[in-house]
Amino acid sequence: MVITNSQTRAWAIAAAVADPEVPVLTIEDLGVLRTVAVDGDTVTVEITPTYSGCPAMDTIRDDVILALTAAGYARVDVRLVLSPAWTTDWMSDAGRQKLSQYGIAPPSGRAAVSSGPIRLAISVRCPRCGSLDTREVSRFGSTSCKALFECRACLEPFDHFKVH
Repeated sequence: MVITNSQTRAWAIAAAVADPEVPVLTIEDLGVLRTVAVDGDTVTVEITPTYSGCPAMDTIRDDVILALTAAGYARVDVRLVLSPAWTTDWMSDAGRQKLSQYGIAPPSGRAAVSSGPIRLAISVRCPRCGSLDTREVSRFGSTSCKALFECRACLEPFDHFKVH
């Protein structure tokens, strides 16, 4: 595939769309922006949800369409791609840093888990004070892709972006 200036421009515009649930992240930071193709005055964008029932996808689709049409593209087609399934491994390092600065513990480790009989709990670092003395309060936080944790050191609650 040959990448054109128009395609690079369209990617940059789509990539700058903010995640409606965590507005400090772009869809590129999250890794949900998969491909952008330009054919004449038509842009085709593929996005992958963080999970199959993610309610933010309609808003993301609408925001991508608005951003690209405002930039002068006549037709914008946004397609939802479910396979391969999104993984936190696709999140950028910049996105992980933005999460931490925003007060959300970024996913730790990689989604690919080796098989074996022993499951280990991984400590989640508090994004406020840096302590590893934290505990999960609820498997679901402010959104389904996050869990609610509490720091035992500073006593502050915080969301943790789940690894998947």
